[in-house]
Amino acid sequence: MDPRLILIAVALAVFVFFQFRSSRKRAKETAARQAAIEPGVEIMTNYGLYGTVLSIDEDTNMALIETTPGTVLKIHRQTILKAVEDETPVVSETEGDDDTVTEPDVELNKDSAIAVGDPEFGERTEPATEKPVRKAAPKKSDD
Repeated sequence: MDPRLILIAVALAVFVFFQFRSSRKRAKETAARQAAIEPGVEIMTNYGLYGTVLSIDEDTNMALIETTPGTVLKIHRQTILKAVEDETPVVSETEGDDDTVTEPDVELNKDSAIAVGDPEFGERTEPATEKPVRKAAPKKSDD
């Protein structure tokens, strides 16, 4: 047999092996994510909507989620991306063993949530310079 043919067959077998392995890994991760989604869990959908699962109907693959108090949405179960994990609080490292949550030291504008002193959107940060005056082109003489 030709050694190049054997090399191509081995490369193809390795490629197929890695494809099956990665697809099984993704299937396990998806199953674990779906198992974590049950009534009472806060979730995020594929399109960025956050809510709390009220009920899941396995037969129709539908889920009822509450986005705000009193607002219940009926969505397809597969649009649920993941269960939202609680964020860990920011702990001040300067105080040692004290586990207090610190607030950021940046003061924000009340209407736009931009740090005080930062330029607003579209605001110039450098002073306007004068535009250069355009000189007229010299006239050609018709001699």
